[in-house]
Amino acid sequence: MGFKTVFIATAAATAAFAAPINDHVRRGNLPTPVSASTARSYLNSITVAAESNSPAYERDYFKTWITIDGSCNTREYVLKRDGSNVVTNSACTATSGTWYSDYDGETWTAASDVDIDHIVPLKEAWVSGAKDWTASQREAFANDVTRPQLLSVTDNVNQSKGDQDVAEWLPPREAYQCEYVRAYVQVKHYYGLSMDSAEKQAAQDVLDGC
Repeated sequence: MGFKTVFIATAAATAAFAAPINDHVRRGNLPTPVSASTARSYLNSITVAAESNSPAYERDYFKTWITIDGSCNTREYVLKRDGSNVVTNSACTATSGTWYSDYDGETWTAASDVDIDHIVPLKEAWVSGAKDWTASQREAFANDVTRPQLLSVTDNVNQSKGDQDVAEWLPPREAYQCEYVRAYVQVKHYYGLSMDSAEKQAAQDVLDGC
């Protein structure tokens, strides 16, 4: 997929964020990833290439948590989508609710204990092709709630993941590893990002066991 195509698609996804956040927003899961068989097909088409961090990655290259509805930003949108009985104040900040973390099976009642993880980390995207994107493309990627890219998880588990790819890190809850890799492959395929050889083999190994 060329960068022009990616930009058109992601710009449309960004525009879709403007829909009001209300009680009809789907909660409890990220958008359902493609099936294992489709993920395996996608994986076969992903280019294998060495990672390139030149120019060097900087977090500011990806604008996150854009305003998408009144005072609500992407983080608040995902918290409401993934939580149960989420209550927000006038600033759209979650004041109460319950969040289940698929990565480790823990449940939290304070939004401060929850991070919004990028399934494909921002630096991983950068070194596998996003360094050649425009700022608008990177913003759309970092705030994409249409693809299975953003998920509410336990904060310290997300921090332990950092910028690691699937060859370096998988969710500690083994029951979620198949869905995680299906989502990871789908996002990489959609955005035309490459994989290094170890990353692609690790994804294949998980998908073969799905």
